[in-house]
Amino acid sequence: MATTAQWISGTRPRTLPNSIAPVLVGAGAAAQVGGFSAAWSALALVVSVALQVGVNFANDYSDGVRGTDEHRVGPFRLVGSGAARPAAVRAAAFAAFGVGAVAGLVLVALTGRWWLIAFGAVCIAAAWFYTGGSRPYGYAGLGEFAVFVFFGPAAVLGTLYVQSGTVSLVGVGGAVAMGAFSTGVMLANSLRDIPTDLAAGKRTLANTLGDAGARRLYLVLVTLPYLVTVAITVRTPWALLALLSLPLTVQGARRIAGGAKGAALIPVLRDTGFAMLAWAVLTTVALVL
Repeated sequence: MATTAQWISGTRPRTLPNSIAPVLVGAGAAAQVGGFSAAWSALALVVSVALQVGVNFANDYSDGVRGTDEHRVGPFRLVGSGAARPAAVRAAAFAAFGVGAVAGLVLVALTGRWWLIAFGAVCIAAAWFYTGGSRPYGYAGLGEFAVFVFFGPAAVLGTLYVQSGTVSLVGVGGAVAMGAFSTGVMLANSLRDIPTDLAAGKRTLANTLGDAGARRLYLVLVTLPYLVTVAITVRTPWALLALLSLPLTVQGARRIAGGAKGAALIPVLRDTGFAMLAWAVLTTVALVL
């Protein structure tokens, strides 16, 4: 039986900035157009975090039963380590999806934007079939594309639209920034796992581009949010506050540019995630101001 600490580790807490940051930026963009609601933002946050935890458990389950996690270097895996039964981890994934679905339904009922139920169903399906099902798209090199879409435009613009009923240029910029940061986290993870993913037959963008190509793309991705920062200054010079997150971004970028491999890449996931969260908090403050 897995311990409580192991179950918490199985949620992969270091990935949670990926689900928190986009909602913050979406809420900030809603405030910028006068459509912010604290209650609705809180519900959107519950949806986002619940889906993130759900997809983490789902990946643990699916990769574990396929044997993909047998020789991985990264975070603790419940199924791959044998600490928890696959059925229990699968149930935890569905429970998290259920929490997200309930919060989403409450949000839709309060806002009256009923078509977003279909949007939520697509998000849950994408979370499961990333590594689940007979033909998971995460094994076909589409994982990074999905991460960009769902942690960028879907999360940011979904949070903005559900509150304000509109999509703004600032929101689009924030969506690009969040998508780029999240894809950077994913790419660093895939870069670390190139040898084991190739052995397991898992095709990712990193092993398609190769080590050098994946590193170059990572550096481009973590640069994009700061170009967005410059663009947002057209609306508010306060956006320059986001530059205070640069030291965290540079920390991860140095490891990538320096050729770090294997376990030495694990801190890059942390640094990139916290850089994304810092950028989101600072940009949200700027938009509110």
